Amino acid sequence: MAVTFASAKMSGLYQNTPRCSGETFRTTLGSQLAYWPFFQPRHRSLASDVSSNLLSLAKKKTFQIACSVNASPVLDGVTKSSKMASEAALILIRHGESLWNAKNLFTGCVDVPLSQGGVEEAIEAGRRISNVPVDIIFTSALIRAQMTAMLAMTQHRNKKVPIILHNDDERDAAWSRIFSADTETESIPVVTAWQLNERMYGELQGLNKKETAAKFGKRKVHEWRRSYDIPPPNGESLAMCAERAVAYFTEQIEPQLATGKNVLIAAHGNSLRAIIMYLDKLTSQEVIDLELSTGVPMLYIFKEGKFLRRGSPTCPDTIGVYAATSDLAHYRQQLDSMAL
Repeated sequence: MAVTFASAKMSGLYQNTPRCSGETFRTTLGSQLAYWPFFQPRHRSLASDVSSNLLSLAKKKTFQIACSVNASPVLDGVTKSSKMASEAALILIRHGESLWNAKNLFTGCVDVPLSQGGVEEAIEAGRRISNVPVDIIFTSALIRAQMTAMLAMTQHRNKKVPIILHNDDERDAAWSRIFSADTETESIPVVTAWQLNERMYGELQGLNKKETAAKFGKRKVHEWRRSYDIPPPNGESLAMCAERAVAYFTEQIEPQLATGKNVLIAAHGNSLRAIIMYLDKLTSQEVIDLELSTGVPMLYIFKEGKFLRRGSPTCPDTIGVYAATSDLAHYRQQLDSMAL
């Protein structure tokens, strides 16, 4: 897949989207939340006025962007009206263990790196998906998710290099430009988005979980952690996290799948639970009971507008994964022939 990384960044379409903060995405949902697809039309009625930038972009004929309240780069000219592809792979990975996971601290949106155990989990996750095609990667804005994606791809048999698209300003775009078409062909774009961040734990961030339970009571802490619509003090509930994460998925990631792009998402326990709630049509009660292990990939197939869960590959040669779709089986055969 030939991708000109720099041209879209230099078009000025990238906005300095806010990261994780209470002011950014704390909303009053309560009983007003509609659960398909988790937001009422008024939450999605905003549109970014980027007509001049779109004109510039169209002249470049390299990238298009799907503009919305959660605008971010969408590669290769994908729009929701694009022709549906036959099938595509969607891989979800919760980041490996972080240093604060190891210390039993509430992490939320604090930008903590992986522990040594988390590094090993990310590498193992990459080994498990090393035969599954990946055309584009989405991660959160947090380093532990980005590290997981990057380390996982070091194990992939296609040997393509994941490259983070820097979108802060025109200088970053210009300085990170790639001038070799061949090198671009051997690269995989990585899009970072704060909308995929872990839910913000407010005043619990940095606190020891055991000590917090002793101070506030186990029942109260369990309510903050496991209820659907009750946030911790000055933090986000799972419902709030779902609003931003699923909106981003439906508006930016699903169109990629619809045109046949194989997508890897490396994110967090709560943002991924929200996405899985959408994919599997879970109820709010079912999703709070959903547990995701760190560093364990989950595979879905997007086919004819539907998501089919294929489980978690336990090794690169998991038979059930490749029996699920002829496209994946063919891709693995190609990798095998290249290795001969």
